[in-house]
Amino acid sequence: MFTQLIGVDFTSAPTRRKPVTAARGLLQGTMLKLQRLDALPTLAGFEALLAEPGPWLGAFDFPFGLPREFVDALGLGASAAAVSAELHRRCAGRMDFRALVDAWSGARPPGRRLVHRATDTAMAGVQSTSPLQTRYVPVGLMYFEGLSRLLAAGVHLPALHLGDPARVALEAYPGWLAHELIGRRSYKNSDAADRLIARKDLVDALEQGRWRGLRIRLTHAQREALVDDASGDRLDAVLCLLQAGWAATQPGHGMPAAVDPVEGWITGV
Repeated sequence: MFTQLIGVDFTSAPTRRKPVTAARGLLQGTMLKLQRLDALPTLAGFEALLAEPGPWLGAFDFPFGLPREFVDALGLGASAAAVSAELHRRCAGRMDFRALVDAWSGARPPGRRLVHRATDTAMAGVQSTSPLQTRYVPVGLMYFEGLSRLLAAGVHLPALHLGDPARVALEAYPGWLAHELIGRRSYKNSDAADRLIARKDLVDALEQGRWRGLRIRLTHAQREALVDDASGDRLDAVLCLLQAGWAATQPGHGMPAAVDPVEGWITGV
């Protein structure tokens, strides 16, 4: 079983102000100790994280696949790796990927333009953003920049791509886990009092082990850092870390019985 865990809140264009955030933790029974939070202001820093020798298991907050309807319509391939390679062959950069998605979705009827994967709609009470969304919350751009780097690093993506078994990457969705713990309350992108209280309640729930019996162990300084971060990025990284912790305790990392090889799956769903 993996004990060294990583949870990553990803952004497709990191900066010092909005970095990739990585939470590192150590699993000891049902206790997940947060060791540290790292800010990675460049994609090169993210690549260096992926290159670190294992054994480690990481949960990453971006899609590992695209909706099959989109993939099949454009003839992109029959596996996650093939789709990523073909998209990067057709698209020189993420804005070209946006243009490709816009051209396809713009020709479709309203309500069917940003389709979802099966795993996006498999969660009770919440639906993750379509991997074809390249604006507002641009998870499509995160897919374009993130998955290709996982593949280039040679990490193992269960059910999607054979890689180094000592470095395992899983798709996470912190918004779903937050919903399980505090409902529909918003906790991000504001220092308003209600969102501050929501972050406090979320941290309390993590420390009390109210999600599948796993408890996050925090120092006082770490707790304050999570609550005070109005962006919610540090908290999202820790939520990803908790999903990694759960997967580390499950046979096959908790993978569903059936996984579409181009769409992928979300850890714990």
